[in-house]
Amino acid sequence: MSLVTLPKTVRTTRRLVAIAQVLSRHGFSHFVARLQFQRYLPSTAWLKRGRPAEEPETDPLETIGERLVRVCEELGPTFVKLAQMASTRPDILPTQILKSLGRLQDDVSPFPSEQARRIVRNDIDVPVDEAFASFDDKPFASGSIAQVHRAKTSDGQDVVLKIKRPGIEQTIQLDIYVLQWLAERAESLFPEMRPYRPQMLVEEFAQTTRRELDFVNEASSTARFYEAFKDNTQINTPQVRWDLTGPNVLTLEFMDGVRLREVLDEKGEPCDRPAVARNLAECFIAQFFELGFFHADPHPGNLFIRPPEGLSLVDFGMVARMDEELIGRLVIAIVAAVNRETDIVIDVLADLGAIGRETDRRVLKRDLQELNEKYYGLPVRRFDIGTLFGELVETVRRNDVTLPRDFVLMMKSLAAVSGVIQQLDPEFNLLELIQPKLRKLLAERASPRRLLRQAGMSSWHILNILRDAPRMIRDLMRGMGRGQFQINIRHENIDHLASELDRSSNRLAFSVLMAATIMGSSMVLSLEGDFQILGFEIRYLGFVGYALSFMMGIGLVIAILRSGKLS
Repeated sequence: MSLVTLPKTVRTTRRLVAIAQVLSRHGFSHFVARLQFQRYLPSTAWLKRGRPAEEPETDPLETIGERLVRVCEELGPTFVKLAQMASTRPDILPTQILKSLGRLQDDVSPFPSEQARRIVRNDIDVPVDEAFASFDDKPFASGSIAQVHRAKTSDGQDVVLKIKRPGIEQTIQLDIYVLQWLAERAESLFPEMRPYRPQMLVEEFAQTTRRELDFVNEASSTARFYEAFKDNTQINTPQVRWDLTGPNVLTLEFMDGVRLREVLDEKGEPCDRPAVARNLAECFIAQFFELGFFHADPHPGNLFIRPPEGLSLVDFGMVARMDEELIGRLVIAIVAAVNRETDIVIDVLADLGAIGRETDRRVLKRDLQELNEKYYGLPVRRFDIGTLFGELVETVRRNDVTLPRDFVLMMKSLAAVSGVIQQLDPEFNLLELIQPKLRKLLAERASPRRLLRQAGMSSWHILNILRDAPRMIRDLMRGMGRGQFQINIRHENIDHLASELDRSSNRLAFSVLMAATIMGSSMVLSLEGDFQILGFEIRYLGFVGYALSFMMGIGLVIAILRSGKLS
């Protein structure tokens, strides 16, 4: 998206005004100034900008994180969800900021039940009273995108309805459009922000949010999990009621049970904790290494226990996928790390496009070797996946390496599940379950049948290149002969330079006009004789000119002060 494509509509202007004001109020006025957003601030805001409230002596990054939390809370649900999504990228953002962003809660007041009933009626083409034997008008959960109601279908099944908040798509789409523009502008004007990948974060957020806004997409993901585990007596996932589901309404089978959080706090019904731990581990290992898609938000609130050892999974709004290529490269990287072949690990990262422009491969190799040395030979029972994941993402972030989002979500999900399992059964060894899966995947990738198939595909690509190469070279030579060969040069800050030149030119023209007005007024006042037009002495026009010049001067001084570039 180009920096000049944001339309100057009333809605976008109002949103930019709100963003500029909130950022300035919470100590990010330098950011507003460098983005050239002073024009979106009220006329008196420049007088009191720039200093956040006094805060206790803490880590500067923690302070920034707390201020970012307050900014997101004031700017509304889109920014809260962006912060929550950013908190899932520990390979990009510092740990201190992630801790602050992770505390943000998506808690919004519910909308009226009359609207909820009308949305259901429009989406499934059946009145609520006909489709359901009972419908609870009071939602038991409410978020920025939807709220959830209990109901019972006309055929007697207990269900939950996730109903989209009215008008939320237009609101979020506007915010996404503004965020994309801001991210591109920030990355262009702030070289120091490029390691944090603002454009990539906003683009990932846009894709994730658009999928989340489409309830048919979530219904499809839920149905895939249901088909995968429907024959498993220990794992339960909700069934989708497709006849009562649409783009704005998602109807799912009601899942009862004891929340895992209550089990961990030893407040719920007693259960077989070692058996639950094993079922939870087998469930997620199957997702990671067999199904190719997995629940990316397995916190204790999304897991239910069906005593004595059954397990229920809910809320499939955040689902990630691991395609065959990514799984294969992951296996190769793990095997290479086990065999202390750090160069192969770095080559895998490069193949994934994870190596950044600022990455020094020698430093990266040294850091990965130090991490490998720390865990090499460590007894399996002393192996903490969560700690390893934290140290790994800190290493890659420090070396400007950006891991694929789905891989980060998998590691984060695995670390979360590992932590829950350790609380359920401290003696459980998760790696004993993972190792056979890795060996099987490696054997499959090294099988003669697979290698032969890959060789055939590579040969096909090579033959296509050889076949098309003469024609492509001929077209290139013809273009050069006709003078159609072009070299495009992209200057990253040309828009900023053009904006600065326009502003300087406008101020210079304004100053020349003010000086001309002063000189003209002085000449009129120095006239001798009684010159009148329609009974009005021309001399008095000199005073009018002086007054106009004075007001223009005040306006010019204010503009310079607001820009922060008086010197």
